[in-house]
Amino acid sequence: MTQIPKQPKTKQFHRLALFGYFGLLLLMPLWLFVVSPTEGYSEGFIFAVYILPLLLPLKGIVQDKPYTFAWANFIVIIYFIHGLTLLWIATDELLWIALELTFASAMFIGCTYYARHRGQELGLKIRKLKEDLADEKAAHEQSEDNIK
Repeated sequence: MTQIPKQPKTKQFHRLALFGYFGLLLLMPLWLFVVSPTEGYSEGFIFAVYILPLLLPLKGIVQDKPYTFAWANFIVIIYFIHGLTLLWIATDELLWIALELTFASAMFIGCTYYARHRGQELGLKIRKLKEDLADEKAAHEQSEDNIK
């Protein structure tokens, strides 16, 4: 199987996505367990809510799967919400909040455009609902013709 080379723009978005992803992966445990441990919550809870979601796309990101980069954007929304909420209520941690929002933004932009460009390079596309409905209608009409 031949490897399809990445275009320069695709490489840039890939690096941006990896910067944001691994930045969050390093920042969150460092911030939440070392720098500013939260009292009143167990370490298991903090791990499950803030670190475990980042581990879900790890395999696909390491294997360079464009589809993983696309759905990883659903996960990065958690960190946008967390950062924006803390920006409002915890002004004493502005450095950490700025880092979280920077990494989350980089990951979101990088993943979005990397998945798009790499998918185009590989010839992957998401079928449109219109195409699915047309195929379903044709199959249904064919099965009705076979019954008659």
